[in-house]
Amino acid sequence: MSDPLDSPLVPPALREALRLAPDNLPLLLHVAEAVLRSGGFAVAEALCKRALALDPRHTGAKLGLAAAFFAQGKHGPALVIVEDMVKGDTPDPRALILHARLALHAGEPRLAARQYARAREADASLADRGLEKSLGEFLPARPAPQLPKAAAPAPEPETPSFDFGAADNDEEPRERLPAGDLPGESRTAEEPEKPTTNFADVGGMDAVKEEVRMKIILPLQQPDLFKAYGKKIGGGILMYGPPGCGKTFLARATAGEVNAGFLAVGISDVLDMWIGQSEKNLHGIFAQARAHRPCVLFFDEVDALGANRTDMLKSGGRQIINQFLSELDGVASSNEGVLILAATNAPWHLDPAFRRPGRFDRILFVPPPDAPARASILRLALKGKPAGEIDFEQLAKKTDGFSGADLKAVVDAAVEAKLRDAMKAGSLQAITTRDLLDAAKRHKPTVSDWFQTARNHALYANQSGLYDDILAYMKISK
Repeated sequence: MSDPLDSPLVPPALREALRLAPDNLPLLLHVAEAVLRSGGFAVAEALCKRALALDPRHTGAKLGLAAAFFAQGKHGPALVIVEDMVKGDTPDPRALILHARLALHAGEPRLAARQYARAREADASLADRGLEKSLGEFLPARPAPQLPKAAAPAPEPETPSFDFGAADNDEEPRERLPAGDLPGESRTAEEPEKPTTNFADVGGMDAVKEEVRMKIILPLQQPDLFKAYGKKIGGGILMYGPPGCGKTFLARATAGEVNAGFLAVGISDVLDMWIGQSEKNLHGIFAQARAHRPCVLFFDEVDALGANRTDMLKSGGRQIINQFLSELDGVASSNEGVLILAATNAPWHLDPAFRRPGRFDRILFVPPPDAPARASILRLALKGKPAGEIDFEQLAKKTDGFSGADLKAVVDAAVEAKLRDAMKAGSLQAITTRDLLDAAKRHKPTVSDWFQTARNHALYANQSGLYDDILAYMKISK
């Protein structure tokens, strides 16, 4: 979802406080409690997950997440959290109350009554007449009250008092949001799409296209020849370079070139808060690609999933990387017929194990487009738009260092300016070379910062020669 702080349910003062102190755990939980009480169940869930990312063992964060799950009807995830919290001799009584509600919903009134009685005994203020009425005869009789020897002030609660949806009236329950993924279920990708774009729609990038052709296109077109040489269909190609230079577009066009399925995988499709679930998600995605061969499996920003293990302090990320490497190796299932493409803007953060032959054995630098490629990209961007005679060669010269995304932004800016003229004139106005040149003057290339960082890695951390292409592009000698 978008940033939960953007929700109108978050009070402005609390929103501003959290923006100033995003890692303030008590403040996060306070906001989550306030939002949950206002009916912002999904927003409260996101805030509690953010709190758990700061402290995975925090009782209040776990309790809040379970409450948010319960309020949305996600009883499975709520039960997983609560069952862990009610273990031991002195569980949090609020966790017991929630466990009682979950057990009652699951058709286990005896367990619900037991847990409710334990909660009521530990904290009499949690007594709930509506819940007691639902439990009925299963609830043991309440013992006779005893006068305390000395009145003692009630201790401050360690965790927020999240509302679990008290049922002390006969009102209909609030409408629940759709249930989410349950822990233990692998989250596989959707059916692969069939892109209609192909290499003709991609300007430039001839070297990268040739590598892709040898990996999947030609083996599909001439299977007997490749079989005779023992070459399999598929493999792994890692593309790196500055952002906006067409890596994602090329991956989609690859699938369209051979009418193959296309699965685009982002970090949110894999990572999960439940232990072991991220690895299951990753395995499910690979299984989906293998079931729809030929298929192009594309990992964008792969460094987020395959970061260097020496930089990790915890083992969770290491397990994901190990699973990723195992899937690339095709240990349990063959990857033949699956072309695995990955893109990253920061190859220096990727674990070196991914570069072993048989995994991403082709590592290709995708630079900003050269002059012919820039002209081609501009032609494609203007296709179908009202344009006059355009001097694409002049435009290509004036846009040196522009990425594909920069060139698209130039065309968009020229189109917006021409739209204003058309509305004033009351008729279509053709886009001219001058319009595009003016738009290019106003736009600054976005790749310079990337090259500044890449230059340092290429000069001082390039023992294997991996970044020689960067030095060659920048015309720097070792």
